[in-house]
Amino acid sequence: MEIWFRSVLYQFGVAVITIAHAIALLVAILLPYRLRFRLVMSYAQACLKWLELSCGLQGRVLGRENIPTEPCVILCKHQSAWETLMLTLIFPLQTWVAKRELVWLPFFGWALWSLKPILIDRSNRTKASRQLLQQGAERVRDGLSIVVFPEGTRVAAGRRGRYKAGGARLATALNLPIVPVAVNSGEFWPRNSFRKYSGQATMVIGPAIYPQGRSGEELTQLAEKWIEAEMDVISGVGPCWPGKMEPLAPRVIEEQVAQ
Repeated sequence: MEIWFRSVLYQFGVAVITIAHAIALLVAILLPYRLRFRLVMSYAQACLKWLELSCGLQGRVLGRENIPTEPCVILCKHQSAWETLMLTLIFPLQTWVAKRELVWLPFFGWALWSLKPILIDRSNRTKASRQLLQQGAERVRDGLSIVVFPEGTRVAAGRRGRYKAGGARLATALNLPIVPVAVNSGEFWPRNSFRKYSGQATMVIGPAIYPQGRSGEELTQLAEKWIEAEMDVISGVGPCWPGKMEPLAPRVIEEQVAQ
């Protein structure tokens, strides 16, 4: 019961934070992106602080020294909204690859639209690849890094989706370093769950992988190998790890995610 109460408290507070920051971003839409991104950082910081106060979920980040000073492609494991907020705080100017339907959400979607996301049509794989390359080049020219979730969607703790090569192909086409990122947030904030549990989620940032002489597929394999090896190190500590709250699930389950 306490977990439900804390989770309701978090959702109420985050709704207020989201509405206030969304309005501020829309009002500031004509300001330079660097100034608007400060509002995004303020939003992420407020949400994470409220998450800690209401639900007792803290976070730690390892490997900050691996963050490049130049624009890069960030390939991040995706288990919850926690890493989206944390990435905003610890990486320089950035934008995100997202499904276009997100901009239809009241307030959150409107604010996202104002932040130059790369919006793709996942129902059309060819069109999505073209959008990623064209819009990605524009964002990099503006000095932005690009966050890509290579598995395409949130994947439950203890499971593993199929890594797609879109982000790595973008890095190859634009000659950008790839920064792999591992997280175990789904062990405290389960996929598609309203409940948030107390504890300490971990994010680990890996050394940059440079595209010279490598194909998108090779880069994807290198990033996947690093991320999944790091996942084996940081996983199994939270209350929502398979086997602690539900029947034991295989460590690796191949999930086909629609583009």
